[in-house]
Amino acid sequence: MTLQKTGHNFTKIAFKPLQTNLFNIVLLSFFLTIGYGNLYSQDISKKTTAIPNNKQVNTSNSVVNNKIKDTVVLKKQTDTIIKKDSIKPPKPFLDGKVKYKADQYARIDQKKKLITLYDKAELYYQDIELKAGIIVMDYEKNEVYAGRIKDSTGKYTQLPHFKQGENEVEPDSIRFNFKTQKALIWNSRSDQGEFKIKAQITKKENDSVYFLKGARFTTSANVDNPEYYFQTNKVKFIPGKKVITGLTNMVIANVPTPIALPFAYFPMSKETNISGLILPSYNDSNTRGFSLQNGGYYFALNDHYDLTVSGDYYTNGSYGMRFESSYAKRYSYRGNLNFRFENLITSERGYPDYLKQKIYNLQWSHARDSKANPNSSFSASVNLGSSKYFKQSINQANIGSNLNNQLNSSISYSKTFNSIPQVRMSLSATHSQNTQTEVINMTLPTLQLSVDRIYPFVGKDGVKKGFIKNINLQYNLSGRNTITTTDSLFFKPQMFRDAQLGMQHSIPLSTNFKLFKYFSASTSLNYEEVWYAKTIERNYDSDQSAVVDKTISGFDAFRTYSFSSSIGTTIYGTFNFGEDKKIQSIRHVMRPSVSYGYTPSFEKYYDTYAIDASGTTVKQYSRFEGGIFGAPGLSNSNTMGFDLSNTFEAKVKDRDSTKVEAKKIMLLNNLNLSTSYNLDADGVTALAWSPVRVSGGTQLLDNKMNVNFGATLDPYAIDNSGNRINLFNINNGGSLFRMTSANMTLNYSLSSKEKDDSKKDKNDQSQRNGGREDDLFGKNTVLNDNTKSQFDGSEESGDDKISEFFSSKLPWDMTFAYSLTYGNNNREKQIIGNSIMISANADLTPKWKAGISTGYDFVQNGVTFTQLRFERDLLSWRMDFNWTPFGTNANWGFFIGIKSGVLSDIKWDKRSTNTTR
Repeated sequence: MTLQKTGHNFTKIAFKPLQTNLFNIVLLSFFLTIGYGNLYSQDISKKTTAIPNNKQVNTSNSVVNNKIKDTVVLKKQTDTIIKKDSIKPPKPFLDGKVKYKADQYARIDQKKKLITLYDKAELYYQDIELKAGIIVMDYEKNEVYAGRIKDSTGKYTQLPHFKQGENEVEPDSIRFNFKTQKALIWNSRSDQGEFKIKAQITKKENDSVYFLKGARFTTSANVDNPEYYFQTNKVKFIPGKKVITGLTNMVIANVPTPIALPFAYFPMSKETNISGLILPSYNDSNTRGFSLQNGGYYFALNDHYDLTVSGDYYTNGSYGMRFESSYAKRYSYRGNLNFRFENLITSERGYPDYLKQKIYNLQWSHARDSKANPNSSFSASVNLGSSKYFKQSINQANIGSNLNNQLNSSISYSKTFNSIPQVRMSLSATHSQNTQTEVINMTLPTLQLSVDRIYPFVGKDGVKKGFIKNINLQYNLSGRNTITTTDSLFFKPQMFRDAQLGMQHSIPLSTNFKLFKYFSASTSLNYEEVWYAKTIERNYDSDQSAVVDKTISGFDAFRTYSFSSSIGTTIYGTFNFGEDKKIQSIRHVMRPSVSYGYTPSFEKYYDTYAIDASGTTVKQYSRFEGGIFGAPGLSNSNTMGFDLSNTFEAKVKDRDSTKVEAKKIMLLNNLNLSTSYNLDADGVTALAWSPVRVSGGTQLLDNKMNVNFGATLDPYAIDNSGNRINLFNINNGGSLFRMTSANMTLNYSLSSKEKDDSKKDKNDQSQRNGGREDDLFGKNTVLNDNTKSQFDGSEESGDDKISEFFSSKLPWDMTFAYSLTYGNNNREKQIIGNSIMISANADLTPKWKAGISTGYDFVQNGVTFTQLRFERDLLSWRMDFNWTPFGTNANWGFFIGIKSGVLSDIKWDKRSTNTTR
């Protein structure tokens, strides 16, 4: 009531009811209540004169107020009145607490409903984080605005950083509505996976949909000045899922290219395993026409397995298919399986050089984690297929496999039974294939079973000491099924008909003991029994006029036994030169040993056959000849062996004068000599002494160079035909020993800085194909594919690298190998092999890498396989050039493409085709 103008008449009316009846009081209270409710929403007018303080008026007001409260209580008792007249409290404009701060000031304007934050302003609300130079929040409109500010030089700084959930944007300015969750963003910058996106205007429709105008997206690190980008005017962007654009044009170095698409779709799922198409690459060949290569589909089966199906097609009808799968399960196993098949057509039907052939290759690698089951293990390393695959493949150039000429495979399973005594069992299958002769040797399978040693004379204390207590025996079983075949008969019925099956049982009884305190002695007695499923019967066939072998199927066996013993010791010698010398001392360790072995004659397993039609001349043979485990010996074997191993170690003064202790260096890791003497040799059919074999090795140049050497020294002379005779070479006018062969190999690796072997490129695919782990034979090349870069991705920033370049610190590495082989079996005294191979890689500039693999054969007087490699780091792009200038594997290849895996199909790959393929 104080909001009304108070007059004299009003005062009389206000007090007059106090002297009237109850009806007038209730009527006046009703009208005053309505008036009070209407006047509550009006603005308070400023008073020019003060209202006089009248206690009676205050009393009247209190009475009226009490009347109103009572009326409200009465209204609350009536449900219909509550439904019509109750007023819901207004909903707050924000659902959570707002936290904010700023360096210079945070100003609140209640009249305009604004909160202004200036300089390093920050605002946090629910999952929204906003940082900017200036932030203005209108809490009446539920909106917030953020923008840049100028520094003292007039340059814009403190760009807004808006984050909601996992989405982050760095624009020039932003306007956001808390209620509708919509936003307008100017010059936004955001990262989505490998993409960096910048747009002139961005409209945020909701949490999952954005519309962009004047947008560019790239994988370059600098989104404001990228080396390339895709320009489009209309974009629909769903974070973490996809980007759909209108007309899209590719821009390189701010120059628009004719490369454009009417629309584009880019998947941006955060899932690691996503199935999808693999776009093929175009190529042309002089022999097979135009082609599409490496096109296919990738199947993300689950978190443990995947499958890639790809293929090639040439216009002359040639095609290829490849199936590649990788699988892994933590703490259980991991591996990969690759199968490649190619149908090759050369020339055209009707021409004399027309040729059609099918080649294939299977690779399987499997490793089981020891934590899965410590009592069993399973592993596989398979590389088999057509012998000509790596030479004729239209999709892969693997020089290492071509020069190695050998494919090997092995699959093995082993299990340990924790019984007493312990039993170990293993099953394995092996494969060895010569790609030149196309001969394949396989074992399907090999069984090995062994029972742990049993010490029958050990007491309860378990001490094994002395000759008697150390007596032990064990049981070994070896079973093999071997197959020798060729490419043309591989996995055909004839391959299995020619298989040989055999089993060997052995029970060794042995003991070891000390002799005269300084000697270690051992002796053993070995019993063997061999089972065969096939034997032979040899006779002279008069129809064929030749000696023929007839295969006899059926079980047969022979039994042998042998005895052996050995004694050895260790001798230490130190030569001291004085602590003031550079070489203070040399330590020499010798380990001589003498062994003896005896195997009697098993003539009972031998028969005779006639060598001609007359039958007068016969020879002995064993029906077990040609078996897997051989045949029993016809004559006694009574030999004594001599072995001597040596190591040489030096103690030298350390170059670091602060160190007191001398430095130990290894002079020779090993120097071994071995020979044997036949006690039953008669000097005619058998010579007593066998050649002396010398071998050794050491490491030089801070253990960076490995040196290995070996030689064979024959004490006997030879006749004019080159046969050994019972005459010592020294008695024939020669030296004490005649060197019949010798070899030496050097391997040296060095680099400008130490490398982490775990991060070093091991050329894994080349190893699986049968090549080397280093790049002495060049790097494996997959045609029309985004090959691995020489840049490992851990380079320093551009400025650091350029400054390093001017300091002449160019990273480099080199691998060096040298091999020398000498032959003199028949006094030819020739260097059979003498070759050197070098592989080097270096950074010519911070952005250029170059490499070379080459060598020279001094016997053939020619350059060995040579490969030149160049690579340019173009920031978001990569360019490389490989060239093999000469030889049967001469080829070249040029590649330029985007590094990012998302855009790996944007590339240009051109390679020459080897005419021999």
